[in-house]
Amino acid sequence: MNTKRLTMAQALILYLQNQFTERDGVEQPFFAGCWGIFGHGNVAGIGEALQQTAETFRYYQARNEQAMVHTAVAYARMKNRLQTFACTSSIGPGATNMITGAAVATINRVPVLLLPGDIFAERLQAPVLQQLEVEYSQDISVNDCFRPVSRYWDRINRPEQLMASLPEAMRILTSPAQTGCVTLALPQDVQAMAFDYPTRLFEKRVWHIPRNRPDLTSLQRAVEWIKASKKPLIVAGGGVIYSDATAALEQFVSRAGIPVGETMAGKGSLPYNHPMNLGAIGVTGTPGANIMAREADLIIGIGTRYSDFTTASKTAFQNPDLRFININVTEFDAYKHQALPLVGDAQVVMAELEAALAGWQTASDYQQRARHFNQEWDAEVSRIYNLEHGPLMSQGEVIGVLNTLSHPQDVVLNAAGSMPGDLHKLWRTRNPKGYHLEYGNSTMGYEIPGGIGVKMAAPEREVYVLIGDGSYLMMPSEVVTAVQEGIKLVMILVDNHGFASIGGLSKSIGSDGFGTKYRYRTDSGQLDGDVLPVDYAANVASLGAKVIKAANRDELANALVQAQQMTETVCIVVETDRRQRVGGYESWWDVAIAEVSDNPAVQEARRNFEQAKAKERWLTV
Repeated sequence: MNTKRLTMAQALILYLQNQFTERDGVEQPFFAGCWGIFGHGNVAGIGEALQQTAETFRYYQARNEQAMVHTAVAYARMKNRLQTFACTSSIGPGATNMITGAAVATINRVPVLLLPGDIFAERLQAPVLQQLEVEYSQDISVNDCFRPVSRYWDRINRPEQLMASLPEAMRILTSPAQTGCVTLALPQDVQAMAFDYPTRLFEKRVWHIPRNRPDLTSLQRAVEWIKASKKPLIVAGGGVIYSDATAALEQFVSRAGIPVGETMAGKGSLPYNHPMNLGAIGVTGTPGANIMAREADLIIGIGTRYSDFTTASKTAFQNPDLRFININVTEFDAYKHQALPLVGDAQVVMAELEAALAGWQTASDYQQRARHFNQEWDAEVSRIYNLEHGPLMSQGEVIGVLNTLSHPQDVVLNAAGSMPGDLHKLWRTRNPKGYHLEYGNSTMGYEIPGGIGVKMAAPEREVYVLIGDGSYLMMPSEVVTAVQEGIKLVMILVDNHGFASIGGLSKSIGSDGFGTKYRYRTDSGQLDGDVLPVDYAANVASLGAKVIKAANRDELANALVQAQQMTETVCIVVETDRRQRVGGYESWWDVAIAEVSDNPAVQEARRNFEQAKAKERWLTV
């Protein structure tokens, strides 16, 4: 047997650069490189290995370990999970900083490989710098915190263990059903240990991404259910886009006449102006989508995991005769809501359903109702886009100016605050990849590193990072990374002086925005003084980006035109009126309200809460 003597870290990097994926005949390297911040836990191992392979396996430098995982997640999502990055950190806080990113990856079902340094396997040096000591075990470190947020977890205590662990890691990373974060904890001494690895380990391997087909009997039953329905509704989730099934969905919907409501991850499954597209569904949904969901006698969920925002905390579907058909690569999701499961790839399942339903359509008046809702909502979007609210713009107006001046292939990106809900309702999607919202974990601080990942995945597209002041302050450091790598982002920093989203939620539960405004503390002990004088423009400029200030619609439009002509990262800072909000439409979200309170507003909110909660469906038969 031919062997090659390498350190464990060198063997790991050599293995990663020889892994490829293939779907529909298109082959590509699975790893686009490795992000990393070095410390004593990885500099002599993974760091040395990356230096040795710098010409064949690209290393990227980040400013924050959490941020580099966000970049990898955004990149992988833009690549339909067919490509991703590895991320390496030192031990201690470097490793634990990545835990939030790991949660983002696993919750959103997006592949990313994390390589945190770990304590010495040898143990003679213990306790080493940054080691968590546990009285009842010598085999626990902070890296055990990754277990619940990883789809696969291992600690490599001997260099030869790589040969067993790496194929399993790749199996999970490339699985449409099981993918998420994979964590390999790497003790710092083991990283530098040498072993005679078989050369076959480093041969090129192509992981075929299958398009699995559903059980034939289940498919036939689904056809019967669809033909028997009078008010079917499709809930299009992120799986439609990951499967590259948007064209299949459009053809299926057009021929069968079934209306579609889009989840946050599924937005863009249909063009916004398709007559059967009702737009966003659920808590942040449109009137048409939520009304038709309430009345539907059949829900066809395609690639959705049915989060509480999609189901309006299980109040969205109220027809007593309702049934579910779920098309999903993941059996776990396919069985939700006691559905008839069609476990398979969205693209091929829809093609088979369409063939079996040839000639069948919903009633013409049902289709006409969907068209009416589509047109009615488009008019409402235009109204919000053109409020001419002053002197400060509303957030809806900011979105409107950007949507109007951006191109169909451009990408808008956001993650947290009040903007996800506004974008879900208002953004007119014209391209399946034009809408990028991290809303599985809704991570404040995702926006800038996520924008970097999207731009790296699609350099031909303009990437617009919409970010609130609260999210910006969570992680502004990656502006430096964008500048260093020559990656152009167009950031629109919305200054509404605090956490406007939770401020609105606080008001709705009777607490009047407590703890959500950026204001000085007064003699009363409360944060109710003057607005804090934070100069975001100066802050962003100090990190190396270009900055433009905009005070009104015309200035914002002019700033966007200027930004489109630039070649470097630019930030447009615009102040908005946090009191002018986009309302909710025909929906509700379960946020528990205090059962006992001296505040009359909270008492009233509790009464309303109990009335709404009575509509929650425990099980759907």
